[in-house]
Formats: sequence, structure tokens, C-alpha cells
Amino acid sequence: MQRSEIAKVSQELGERCDNLSARQKRMLVVLLRRSDVGPNQGGNAVKLPRRNVLRLVAGAAALLTASRAARAETYPSRPIRLVVPFPPGGAFDAIGRPWAEKIKPWLGTVIIENIGGGGASLGAAAVARARPDGYTILLGGTLPHINEALLKTRQLYDPVKDLSPISSLAVNAFVLAVHPSVPARTLNEFVAHAKAQSGKMSYAHVGVGSLPQLVGELFKSLAGLPDIAQVPYRGAGPAINDLIGGQTPMAVVALTGQVMGFHRSGKLRVLAVTTPTRPVAAPEFLTAAESGFPGLTVQATVGLLAPAGTPQPIIEQIAHATRTALAERAYQDFLIESGFEPALDSTPEKLRRTLDQDVVFWAPIIKQLGLKID
Repeated sequence: MQRSEIAKVSQELGERCDNLSARQKRMLVVLLRRSDVGPNQGGNAVKLPRRNVLRLVAGAAALLTASRAARAETYPSRPIRLVVPFPPGGAFDAIGRPWAEKIKPWLGTVIIENIGGGGASLGAAAVARARPDGYTILLGGTLPHINEALLKTRQLYDPVKDLSPISSLAVNAFVLAVHPSVPARTLNEFVAHAKAQSGKMSYAHVGVGSLPQLVGELFKSLAGLPDIAQVPYRGAGPAINDLIGGQTPMAVVALTGQVMGFHRSGKLRVLAVTTPTRPVAAPEFLTAAESGFPGLTVQATVGLLAPAGTPQPIIEQIAHATRTALAERAYQDFLIESGFEPALDSTPEKLRRTLDQDVVFWAPIIKQLGLKID
């Protein structure tokens, strides 16, 4: 077929193929281009009538759609891989592993794979490139989305086009904590101490481009402490270990049950939390707003995403299973006691809107701070 004919047929097929992935539509275009039959006995190419080509390609589209529907009906038939884009020991692990256990009655076995690095980019990119069949999903959310959408000049993947939202699981916040040897019990006391130690202070965070780093840099800007050096770690576990060990005087990490436990045992001291109100599980923690830093009120969503092109019935099945699990009061209480706010009644569209709103919130802050990570 000529290019003009291909364009016309492709346009007519558009409405018929709306439920196909971009990859499957490309396959149909290839089929269009190959729709000329080989030469006849006289050496001339035999061309199929346009109506026959439409029938041929529409039939192929129907087969592809039926194949996707069949896979959705039998899903899941084997273990699902949940990629956590950080090393073990942080907030993502604290949310992902309990979800994997809780979801078994509806989705079967879920295997956790920690792929840290690049401020969550490496793990998220691995999922974006995976086969869109529902057997590889990402524990992502605000942090990986903002990292790739706003902080990268050379993206490993497109967070909007390459991943499909499934469901939020929880909302988390962050703490600014110090080693017990630091003579400060509030943010204001820490600011005074840091100014007296100009050029000698540093803070740990969970990775370049991570939300804890953004929170730390935002705090420096609001407090007028440009000389505090930022020290990136490969995840919360190593950062907290060095804070407890005294190798770093301060850290910005997610609020988790582990952090609350270390605070109460005296191994570290939480100065403030970025929640709008004091956490139910830790009412002794002052909020950043109470401490005189209302601009440091920051929360983040943690949720599930799949490679773009994953069949919508599978997306909805995972989302429905997650809503069912989160409806149980015991599971809600577990998340609250772990420092998180359960995300009830989430849907793929609600998670999409949340991530869009995160970009709107962080874009001017990142621009003002002048942050880029590559």
C-alpha cells in the first residue's frame, strides 16, 4: 500500500484499536505496510483491496484484544514481582513487604526485589522496561515521580508515559533527626547550633534526588543555613545506621516505626516531623509548622504502578485487591502505628491526579532551589 493509503486505513482503524497498547498498534502498522501480496506470474505485485486490508488488520486487532482479555481472566497464574526502588530498611520496604503478605488471598505470592540507586530511578526504570503483563509492578509514588519528572535532564524513563498508576497504599512524611550528642531538642535550637558551627555541619539523606534530600535542602533555605553539606546514602538503612553511630550529626529520613523506636530508645532524637498535624502514633513529635517552619509541611504518596500497556482489567484487579486489603481495620492500624496514613478508596485515576499535584507543588520549589541531579 502507498503511504497515503496506509494513513487513511490507519485513521479508520483508530477507533477500532483504542484498547490496544502502543506496541500492538505499531505491529498493525507493520502489517499494513506488508499488505501487498508477492508478484504474480507476470511479475507484477498483487495488491489487496483496501476493504480486505481493513478486514485483515481488524481481525488481527481482535485477536490481540482477545489475547489480552484471556490473560486478564487467568491473572495471576504465577508469582508477581514487586520492585522496591530502594535498598531494604526504609519506608518503601516498611510499606511494600506488609502489602505483599496482606495481598496473598487475592493475588497470590508477591516477591519483593529491591533495586536501589539513582534516587529510585534504577528500580523504576526497570519496571518501565518490563513486559506489561501484570507480573512486574513498582512500589513508586511521589518520590520516583518527582525525581524523574523535575530533577533529571537525562531521564531514564518517562514517569507519565512509561508507567500506569494502579493504587495508592499510604501517605508518609519525613523527620529531621539528630544524634543525641547534638545540643538541640527543637529545630530552632538546631538552627542556632548550626550557625555557631558554620561550615562544619552535614546531614544524611537516602539518595541524590530523593524527597528527603529535597526536604533537607528546603529546610536549609528556610533556615538560612546554606553551609550544611548534604551526604547521600544508598537508602534509609545506611543513613540511619551512621546517624546512630555518630558518623553524621543529622539526617532527614521518612517517618517509620523503626525511627520512632530509635527515638524512644534514645539512639537518635527527632526534632520535627513534616506532617500537617502531630502523628497519631507519635504525638510527642513537634511538627515543622509548630517549630516555626510552616513551609516545611511535606507529605508523599507511596503507591503501585505498572508498565504502560498493562491490560486495564489487570490494573483494576490489583487496585480492587488493594482497596479490599486496606479496608481491614487491623491493616489500617498497622500502617498508622508504623508512621503512615492509609490511602483508603484509591483508584488508578486518583493516584494519577495525586502525582500530577505533586509536580505542581514541587516544581516551583525545585526551580527556586536550583536543584538538578545530572
